[in-house]
Formats: sequence, C-alpha cells, structure tokens
Amino acid sequence: MNRRSPLWKWLYPGMHVKRWIALGFIGLILFLLGAAIMLQAHRGRPPLILRLAQWIIQHLHAGIRPGLFGLCLFLLGGVLCLFALGKLIQSLMSALDPEIARGGLVDVVYTRRKLAQGKRVVVIGGGTGLSTLLRGLKRYTSNITAIVTVADDGGSSGKLRRQLNILPPGDIRNCLVALADAEPQMTELFQFRFRASMGSERLPANGDGVPKGEYAEGLRDHAFGNLLIAAMCAINNGDFERAVQETSRVLNIRGRVLPSTVTPVKLRAEMEDGSILEGETTIAESPLRIKRVALVPLDPNDKICPVEEALDAIAEADLIVLGPGSLFTSILPNLLVPGIPEAIRRSQAQKAYVCNVMTQPGETDGFSACDHVRALEIHVGPRLFTYVVVNNAVPEPRLLEKYRRAGSVLVEPDTDRLKAEGYRPVVGAFISETDVVRHDAVLLAEALMGLIGGKSLRKR
Repeated sequence: MNRRSPLWKWLYPGMHVKRWIALGFIGLILFLLGAAIMLQAHRGRPPLILRLAQWIIQHLHAGIRPGLFGLCLFLLGGVLCLFALGKLIQSLMSALDPEIARGGLVDVVYTRRKLAQGKRVVVIGGGTGLSTLLRGLKRYTSNITAIVTVADDGGSSGKLRRQLNILPPGDIRNCLVALADAEPQMTELFQFRFRASMGSERLPANGDGVPKGEYAEGLRDHAFGNLLIAAMCAINNGDFERAVQETSRVLNIRGRVLPSTVTPVKLRAEMEDGSILEGETTIAESPLRIKRVALVPLDPNDKICPVEEALDAIAEADLIVLGPGSLFTSILPNLLVPGIPEAIRRSQAQKAYVCNVMTQPGETDGFSACDHVRALEIHVGPRLFTYVVVNNAVPEPRLLEKYRRAGSVLVEPDTDRLKAEGYRPVVGAFISETDVVRHDAVLLAEALMGLIGGKSLRKR
C-alpha cells in the first residue's frame, strides 16, 4: 500500500472515524471550558499553572505579543499530542500485526471498511475456474460467498473421503486460498503437496518398501491444506462446515466458503451410448460424451439437503455467478442440490453464467457458448440466469495447438444464438495467456461487477 497516503484519508466516507474525531473535539472543548471555570472560580493564591504563565509573560523579551505566543504554544501542544497518539497506535499495531504497521494503518482501515460495504456476491462452482474468479472479486468486496461442489472423488480429496469419511476438501481449499488475506507463505503452505521428501539425498533407504526420497502412501499426493481441513473436521466432531469456518479464520479470508451440501454425494452420468457411470473422476476420464448427470447420495437412505447459509446468501445477493469451471463436474453438481436452483430463481439479484474459454475433453467436446447454456437448461430449466459472459479473444497459435493436441479447442462465442434464446451476452477479451489459457481474474471480475455498478478498490 502507499505509505504516503494523506492524513485526510481518515475523513473519507465509510471510515467510521469522523464521529470519534468529533466526539474527541467536543471532549477537548469541555475540558478547556471546565479548566477555565475552575481557574476563574479559584480564590486566594493563583494556581501554579497561572503563576507559570504570568512569569513567562513578564520575562518574554522576544518581541512577540503574549497572546500570539500562547496560541503558538497551544498549537504546538496539540500537534505533539496527535503525533504521540499516532506513534502509540503504531507501536501497539506493530506488536499485534507487523504487516499492518508497515503498510500504514490508515490504508488498512480504509481498504477493509470499503470492502465491507461492497456488493453481496455469490459464486457457484468448483475447480480452478472458481478460485481464479474469486481472486478478482475480492478487489471489489469482502461480502463474497463461494458455494462449492463436494462431489469430487479423485486425488487427495478422494483419498481423504474414503479414508476418513469426510467431504472432499480440495475445491474448498482452493477457494479459501483464493480469498485469503494471509501472508504469502501461509497460502503457499496450504497449497503444498507432498510428492518427494525433503533432503532425501541425506536419508538412508528405509526398510518399509518406500523408495528413497518418496513419502509413504499415507502422505503422498496430499495437499497440506486438505489435511488441515480434515484435522479441523476431527477436532470439531465431524462438523465439516465448522471445520471450514475455522480454517477460514486461519487464512483471514475476505468472504466465506460454503459446501453446497453436507450430505455425502456422488455424481452419476448417463453417457451417449446409454451406459451409466458413477464418480466424478470416472465420468471425466471417459471418452464417451455425457448426455445427462445426476447427483445421488452415497447412502441411499440419506436425503440431499442444501446448506441453509448458502440459501440465505443466494436470497440476499446482489449478484449470482455460475462458473467458470467444468460444466458437468463442477457447476451442475451444485445446481442439482434440491433447493439451490429454486433459491436462485427467487432471488432478486443479477444472475450471470461465465462460459469456459476452452472446451473440455470428454465433457464439452465441440460445444459452443450456446451449447453450454442449453446443457444447463436441460438439467435445471430455462432462464436460470440473464447474462452469459463469453470470451472473444483468440490465444496465440502455439497455445491453440497445444490445446488441440490435448483434444481441446476454443469455445465459439455464438452470441447471435444466445440473443435468440433470450440471453444477454457480455462479450470481451477475458483471457490471461501464460502456459495455459484461462480467464483473467481482474478482467472477468471487472465485467461481472459492472453488471451491478461495482467499483474496484484502487490504491490511493
């Protein structure tokens, strides 16, 4: 943050400081008035402070009028009091949070106050697309609710789900990190994945059949953040929602992250040949085209219920965003939770769907933007949202070729078809090109917040 920020920033709207400055000023006036009355009412020998003032006036030979000299002392004393108060606050803050002290308290207070007054945004999905969007949105508001799928059954999340009988924490971990205000080292720790042991060249070969330099099966491929959420869940007697809340406090996130349901569920898909596949990983790896997906409880006796806080957030939202993310395995699993699509329809918020930039092999092969929308309509009915955010920028040829070899192509922005279906396309260059083609967090967030008049918090 800018360390040269003017003191006038304390008087900006929404800082919740001016009222206390005014109260302090009133208190100072009352203090001076009371002192004057006490001095005026004093009989007998004058008080020490008056005798000192008289002595200074009698011995003042600087060619300055006593009244003006007194005013200078008054102002100098006031400046010293304010300077000492500022240094006292800075000293206390440096003990509580050194980062805040170095960054400037006024900037930190201004940022947090303005973000707390931001629009209420609900984002629904999962995977890397959702976490990318959250990084952009947290520049505008801290009133963000991410509603995340819990149908994942692969990787570290799948292992923890099978071994500990908890909901898969992977997508939730990514969202927590994306919204984090914690130090970079803390977020890096959450994303750390156990692959090869540290300092393995100095370790002797063990006798457990584990190759030198490798973690045992118990830790291999697990993300540290997943393990922490699992530990929090155990500490809180299996309460997954509470575990996520406690982990949110560790990372000091802007907003909150909620599972769409706390019922253990799995994804079931009907493929183009009529076969039925179960499990997100199995479905995603199948070469067959997906015809339709459904969400079913792991225990047939369970009933899939939405998280009440998620329904409340949807009802109170100014903006609801679906995606970006895998259409069938990240977005639809949330919309298939009973109660969530109904809550979205009832909400008075602006509603938008963010279409993926590239097609996804095995899920959306050959899909245009309108095809993505129609797939959503097949599952949850028409007009769940009004806006469709579509990228029209073309990545570099080398990146297109790289994706083509992997079976992925650029999603066609067929905006005319979208308009004919009654949707309002939001078209623009929303991609960020590195080694991968994905949405640019800042550009995408700017386009979405523009739908509700949201303004980014610029550094001043």
